[in-house]
This record gives sequence, C-alpha cells and structure tokens, in this order.
Amino acid sequence: MTLPLLRNVLLLSALLSLGSCATSGPAAPVADTTRRLAAQRPAEDLSQFRPVFPAPKPAATAAAPRGRVVAPTNQVNTQIDQRLRDQAFTNQNVKYAQGYRILAYVGLEKDKAMSVRRAIISRYPEETDYLTYKQPIFRLQVGDYLTRLEAAQALLRIRPLAPRAELESMQVNINKSGY
Repeated sequence: MTLPLLRNVLLLSALLSLGSCATSGPAAPVADTTRRLAAQRPAEDLSQFRPVFPAPKPAATAAAPRGRVVAPTNQVNTQIDQRLRDQAFTNQNVKYAQGYRILAYVGLEKDKAMSVRRAIISRYPEETDYLTYKQPIFRLQVGDYLTRLEAAQALLRIRPLAPRAELESMQVNINKSGY
C-alpha cells in the first residue's frame, strides 16, 4: 500500500512542478497601442481651462521731493589714504610668496640636468631656472608662478622638453617688474 501511495505523491508533485514551470514561461508579447490611439485622437483644446490675468496697469511716475543737500562732516579719506600708503610700503618689502615651480629634472647625472636646462632656456629665455645639488641629487626647477593655473600652462609648454616634469608647491620669488 505504501508503494502505490508513494507513486501517486511523486506523480502529483511532478505534475505540480510542470504546471508551475508552464505558468512562469515567457509571456505573449503585448501590442503597443499607444501610438495608434494617439494618431487617431484629435488634439484637445485646453484653452478653456487656462487662467486669464488682466494686464498690469502702468505705474504712475511721481516726482520725488527734493531734499536739502547735507554736507559730510566726518571725512575719513585722509585716514584711508594713509593706510593704503602704509600697506603699499609694506608690500614693497615682500620678496617671497607661496606659489609653484616646475620640477623639470631630478637625478644623479649632471650632464642630463644641464642638457634639460639648456633646452628649456633656449626655448623659453624668460623663464627663471634653479639648478640645485644636494649630494648626490641634481634638481632643476623652472619658473616662479603665483597660481596653479599659470604653473599648469607653463608645464604644458615645458613637457615636450622634460617629459617627467611635474608641479611643486613652494615659496617663490615675486617678480616686481610684472606688477
């Protein structure tokens, strides 16, 4: 008795699993009817539902009453002028600022550093170069730039001559003739 019962249970479970697979299969494609319906329907006239506002009235121009002219009593112009002169004098003594230089070469070979330096100076004579030697490394830095934008533009010009060049943030000399 148990064998036919077991066979019926297995048969029933097999039929249920097949039935569930059949219902989860790909569905029939649904036809897109939105385009056909939109083409058949005439455009709706919604003007009756739009609000209507009256045109604004022109503003009346009234002449402002003339008041009496009040002469200033406490002039601070002389004090401001003195402060500006003091600040300008202080700024004349500033020689350095935080900025950027291009690190064109770092290495052990002096000849390579000098050849990169000659290539840069011959192409761009207005650039200032700084060749330093701290045993055993030669460092060639180019330019004094106050903003990163200026330094990045110069770096693009120098890249063909020094492919491994990069920007370096440091204290730079201020060029007083340019200001």
